[in-house]
Amino acid sequence: MTLIIDPSLPAAMLEARLSERSSTEAAEITHVFLTSATDEHMRGLAAFPRATWMAFESEITAARASTHEDLGLALEHPEDGGVELLTARLTLLERLRPAEDCLAQGVDLFPLAGVTPGSCGILVSQPTRTILIAGDAVATREHLEDAQVLPYCWDRQSAQDSFAEAIEIADIIVPGRDNILLNPTRAR
Repeated sequence: MTLIIDPSLPAAMLEARLSERSSTEAAEITHVFLTSATDEHMRGLAAFPRATWMAFESEITAARASTHEDLGLALEHPEDGGVELLTARLTLLERLRPAEDCLAQGVDLFPLAGVTPGSCGILVSQPTRTILIAGDAVATREHLEDAQVLPYCWDRQSAQDSFAEAIEIADIIVPGRDNILLNPTRAR
């Protein structure tokens, strides 16, 4: 399995960045995991047309339901626009498959609901540390330092609980919108 998580750049930029920073080409990516099914996180999916696209099952269900609802409203008022964008979003969402709880040995899903209904990180367990790819549950260094969640959350209390759980379990955090961070409660 060759996995990429949250392909947030536009496809052409993502392909160039991948080529610049690794020996892996976009065509070699076999799986894509979305920590949440937001437009930002899905932006680069087109770079991986042959890969299996995955997310946490409850995130897929919630995103599809919300998009169907929005599309229904847009169809009632087509003069406002949005039908084409929502139809395209729904097409992407229909291709998402529920991820297995364990993606590989020591690589497991870690539910972090709150920012979205089914936000989910990836926990990489190593012998001496745990690495959490947190998505927007821990958005940036500043959010981590200030113990804050993003201002727009599906459920703020759940988001804060997930944030606290991320801090409790991870030695290293890969936030959704920043670079890799040492957990300040464990950094020595």
